[in-house]
Amino acid sequence: MTSQTTDSSVAPDAVEVLTTGTTAPAVDPAQAAVAAAEAKSHRTTPRSEAFRRFIAQGWGPRPAEDLDPAQSAPFAARRREVLSDLFPHEVLVVPAGPLVRRSNDTDHRYRPHSAFAHLTGLGTDREADAVLVLHPRGGSHEAVLYLRPQGGQDTEEFFADARYGELWVGPRPTLAAQAANTGLVVHDVARLADELAASVAGQDTAGVRLVPDADPAVTGLVAPLRPDAADVLAGADDEFVTALSELRMVKDEHEVAQLRAAVAASTKGFEQVVRSLGTAVGHPRGERVVEAAFDGTARVEGNGVGYETISAAGDHACTLHWISNDGAVRAGDLILVDAGVEVDSLYTADVTRTLPVDGTFTPAQRRVYQAVLDAADAAFAVARPGVKFHEVHDAAMAVVADRLSAWGMLPVDAATSLAPEGQYHRRWMPHGTSHHLGLDVHDCAQARREMYLDAELRPGMVFTIEPGIYVKTEDELAPAELRGIGVRIEDDVLVTETGVENLSAALPRDPDEVERWMASLR
Repeated sequence: MTSQTTDSSVAPDAVEVLTTGTTAPAVDPAQAAVAAAEAKSHRTTPRSEAFRRFIAQGWGPRPAEDLDPAQSAPFAARRREVLSDLFPHEVLVVPAGPLVRRSNDTDHRYRPHSAFAHLTGLGTDREADAVLVLHPRGGSHEAVLYLRPQGGQDTEEFFADARYGELWVGPRPTLAAQAANTGLVVHDVARLADELAASVAGQDTAGVRLVPDADPAVTGLVAPLRPDAADVLAGADDEFVTALSELRMVKDEHEVAQLRAAVAASTKGFEQVVRSLGTAVGHPRGERVVEAAFDGTARVEGNGVGYETISAAGDHACTLHWISNDGAVRAGDLILVDAGVEVDSLYTADVTRTLPVDGTFTPAQRRVYQAVLDAADAAFAVARPGVKFHEVHDAAMAVVADRLSAWGMLPVDAATSLAPEGQYHRRWMPHGTSHHLGLDVHDCAQARREMYLDAELRPGMVFTIEPGIYVKTEDELAPAELRGIGVRIEDDVLVTETGVENLSAALPRDPDEVERWMASLR
């Protein structure tokens, strides 16, 4: 990686101040900071006037931009219409968010806030510092997308700015291209402060709502425009964030297509996982070999992984979010792989398969695996429109409690354990069976309970079914032959008009089918 420089562009405007009775040019704080940094910098970016003139010359026209509407554009427009109806006469502010520092002068790969992606249809890493604002106009809203334009070849940004400069990070779409792609009105983000202030002061405006944790700079812009008490503002923003989350609970046609693509790419990733197991067994950090097999596929087939891959062999499978992935992979053990590809639109899959490392389940492993599969099948059997979300979990838990009771692991019978005051079986499955899935792996997480756990399933909802049983090696309440076995089976499920569709059905679940599938890939 080449050495990076910080943004040293400064405002050219000169101002005057009164100092000891005389008028003199002001010292711009930004210029002073740049000068101080340059005085001790090890960097060698040229800034002579001759260089500036030279680097701005000799460039031919840029390649033609894509000016066609994105497939997501009409769907995003409908989502904005719903949001507009929920909050008439209020200014609605949804930032994409800034770049996030990883260390020193390097940033994490950029990902916009999920609400921004949902309402604009923009994905991947193109929108750092962007802001979507819905301005009240009569009885509805005008949606304006504010973007940071790319500096021209005659600017210092072009050659010296490692965060935004074209020579460092490549060209960004022009404002005109973004307007054509999204169907939105697009303004330079430099206009944001003035246009926000004017909108908030408008006769049609009853207030302003903001996604408060997305971009501190935008939060700072909005703060002085809100005269109300802080607790009222916090409540308004909380309601707004909740509404944005609940807006994603039923997926539209475009979203379902993106999730299908994410699952299909994840299927390829799991095929690579199976192919990697032989190498993993001979490596001191075999879990990393498996992780790398999936993550490499995710980067080739999509935008990357939707969350940190869990590659958990042996007893590590009993740690629910094991992401260290630094353990050995041993023949005779199981390996639990929980992974999902995020496609360029930022929709992600979330699939778990528990695989016998050498391709064949032992009797004890098969016993636990079959119990988990039966729990998953029980959840699938009840999932359909009109059933409450938590009933899917209840069906899986009934099977888990029954099997644990039969194995002598519960201090009470299964029925007593299933009662709210019991729940002994949750020692071996402490997580929920399902969560919504979409732009976030745990999508719609800010929704109200009555819209989530207590809500009825509706066509278009996409969620997981993922029961598990985890018996740690040191668990003295479990039969010795089951200790160190952790199993989870997770599928991605679309609610249809008549039932549900298993989007990840291409990956085998039955233990015999798993063994045959693994043999075919090795």
